Amino acid sequence: MAGVRSEVWTGEMIRQCTHEETFLAGVPDYSRLSENEAIHLVQVGARPGVVSNNTSYPIPTNVRADIDVPIGLDKYQTEVTIVSDDDLYALSYDIISSVLQDHREVLQEGTADKAIHAFAPVSNAPDTPILLSTGGDDGFGRKRLTVADIIRAKRQCDDLKWPKRGRRLVLCNEHIEDILMENEAFKQQYQNIPEGKVLKLYGFEIHEYAANPVYNASNTKKAFGAATAGTDRNSSVFFLVGRMFKAMGSTKFYYDLAANNPRMQQNEMNYRLYFIAQPKNAEAHGAIVSDRV
Repeated sequence: MAGVRSEVWTGEMIRQCTHEETFLAGVPDYSRLSENEAIHLVQVGARPGVVSNNTSYPIPTNVRADIDVPIGLDKYQTEVTIVSDDDLYALSYDIISSVLQDHREVLQEGTADKAIHAFAPVSNAPDTPILLSTGGDDGFGRKRLTVADIIRAKRQCDDLKWPKRGRRLVLCNEHIEDILMENEAFKQQYQNIPEGKVLKLYGFEIHEYAANPVYNASNTKKAFGAATAGTDRNSSVFFLVGRMFKAMGSTKFYYDLAANNPRMQQNEMNYRLYFIAQPKNAEAHGAIVSDRV
C-alpha cells in the first residue's frame, strides 16, 4: 500500500474516463466549463433569414435571444473495496493496482452506459426519429435489422440536413449479429479491420456497445436503470457527434490505510467522479428499434 499515491490514481481515473476508445471518442469535451459540478451551455436563439433580390426597405430584422442552460453533472461513486493487510502481504501480485483498475473500469462503463442512454431519443419526433427494424423473424419473434434499415436511417439524416461528417451509428449486440449474417462485405470489414480503426457504412462511423437503451412496446425509451420486461425492444443509436457533448467535473480517490485502522487492519478505497454526456438540444440523434413480428 506504500505505493499508493492519491494524485497518481486520480490521474489514471481521469485518463481512462476520456472514453477515447468508445463511441464517445471525439464528442466535444466541455470539461473546461465545469464549475461547482455543473456546466453552463448556451441555447442559441433564432437564426436570421435570407432576403433575396430585395427592393423594399427597411430590411426585416431578427432578434437573437440566447438562453443560458445550467446542467448539473451526475455523481458516480464506486463501492468501497476492502483489502486486508493479511491479503496484501500474502498474495504474490499487486492486488492494489488490480483493485483500482477494477474501479476505473466500472466507472468508465457506468458513465458510458448513461451516455448512450442519453444519446437515444425518448420517443419518435421530427428531429429525433425512431425507426423500426424490418427484417425477417430471428426465430424469437423479433424482426432482424437489415442493411436497408441503415440506409433508411441515412435518408433520415439527409432529410434533416445533418452534415455528412460526424454521423455515428452505435449498434447493439443483436443488430451487429444481424448485419454480420446479412452483409458479407460488412462481415469481411468486421473481421479484418485493424484494432482501433472504425468501420464505415453508408456514411456512418460504426461502433458497437453492449448496453444500449431499450424501448417499451410503445417505442418509448425506458428510464435509465429501469427493470426489464419481456416486451422490451433493443435499439441501436445514431447521432451527430458535434451535436453531443461530454464533461467531467472533479475526480477524487479515497483511501484509508490499514495503518490508520488498528482494530480491523484493512485498507479501504474507492473513487468519486462527476460526469455527464448528452445531446446539446433535442435534435440530431435517433434510434433503430427492433420491431416484433
